[in-house]
Amino acid sequence: MPQTAIYIYCLVEQTRQPSLARVSVGVPGATAPVILPVGKSLWAVAAEVPLATYGSDRLEERLKDVNWVADAAVAHEAIVERFASARGAAVVPMKLFTMFSTRERAVADLRGKIRDVGAILKRIRGCQEWGVRVTRRAPDPSARERSASKPSTGTAFLSAKMRARDDARAAIVKAADAAEAAYRALERLARAARRREAPEGATTPPLVDAAFLVRADRKARFRAAARRSASNCRKAGADFALTGPWPAYNFVERA
Repeated sequence: MPQTAIYIYCLVEQTRQPSLARVSVGVPGATAPVILPVGKSLWAVAAEVPLATYGSDRLEERLKDVNWVADAAVAHEAIVERFASARGAAVVPMKLFTMFSTRERAVADLRGKIRDVGAILKRIRGCQEWGVRVTRRAPDPSARERSASKPSTGTAFLSAKMRARDDARAAIVKAADAAEAAYRALERLARAARRREAPEGATTPPLVDAAFLVRADRKARFRAAARRSASNCRKAGADFALTGPWPAYNFVERA
């Protein structure tokens, strides 16, 4: 019986076979990555992984180890980003722990999905993914204490409480409006945009958490718009974070 499975990191569209120079080791326990031809100008980046670790029963146990999963995810992402950075390449990232029993089955399955892969490549070719997260800045308690004066009467106390409540609501609305304006401004410069839902039960969900698919030739305009949006958000009491560029993780599946 085979003792290994075939692990797939990503698909690469490139005229020539992708180079393996400066490719990192990959997920824990994997062999060095290899290139498998899938179709015309389409290649799979693969490796062998031991079933003693990645077999279905063993993997189920491993998935309970948050640190091990995190290490695997970082290693997987490093491989994908290495090929996505190659000039003239378009990369379709595969989900973490995409595996097949043999090389032949891996190639046959991927060739069977060549039409779907073509549609994905048409959507993401020549693009990069950027992430934006906008959060409301927590009020500064020391500033609030400095600005507050002790009311002299009960009526003054109630009035101060109402003003504080109204000011807090206005600050929330102001920050939310700035976040929405930032999203709309960046969406106009992107080929596609996806908003991400906050995890269930999140106590302080972000005002905006989104991914943008941006053509490489629009990167400078997009980053300039992001800088303007960041400035507007700061003035409105919100923190703006831009990350990227990344492979198009959020755009390889239909919305």
